[in-house]
Amino acid sequence: MLAYLFLAFAVAVHARFLPLPFSFAPVTAALLYFGARRPRREMWIPVAALAAAGVYLSRSYYGYALSADLLVTWAWYAGMVLLGGTLAHKSSALRVGIASLTGSLSFFVVSNFAVWAVWNMYPKSLGGLMACYVAAVPFFRNAVVSDLFFAAAFFGIGYLVSQRQEDGVTATR
Repeated sequence: MLAYLFLAFAVAVHARFLPLPFSFAPVTAALLYFGARRPRREMWIPVAALAAAGVYLSRSYYGYALSADLLVTWAWYAGMVLLGGTLAHKSSALRVGIASLTGSLSFFVVSNFAVWAVWNMYPKSLGGLMACYVAAVPFFRNAVVSDLFFAAAFFGIGYLVSQRQEDGVTATR
C-alpha cells in the first residue's frame, strides 16, 4: 500500500499538482521503493503513471510536442523499478543510498544525452554534448539531494511501518 501512496505523491509532484522546488522530486525514490516492495508483474503501473504525468507536463505545462526523449525517460523509469527490485530482500541504508545515487547519476547522463540527441538546443558535436551536460549541473545537485532525501524517507517510513506491524502481531500472541 505504501508503494502506491509514494507513487501517487511522485506523480502529483511530477505533474506539478504539488509544487516542490525545481528538480526536487520523489520520482526516483518512488520507483525504487515500488520495485523493492511490489511484484515485478506490477512494474508497468509506475512506468505508465509517471509517463502519463510526463506527457501531461510536456504538453500542458511546457507546451512541448511529444518527442523521442520521453521514450528514453520512460525506459529509465522501468530501469529504476528493476533496480528497486534488487532491494527487495536486502534494503540496508547503504544499498538504498547507492541505488539512489545510481538513479541520480543515470538520469543525469541518460536524459541529458537524449535532450542533446533529440532537440536542436545544442550542436551535434562533442562540444555540444558537453555544453548540454554543463547546463544541467545546477539541476543535478537538487536531484541528488532529493533522491537521497526521499529514498531515506520512503524506505525509512516503510521500515517503521513494518516494525510497527510486527510489534502488533507479537503483542497479540
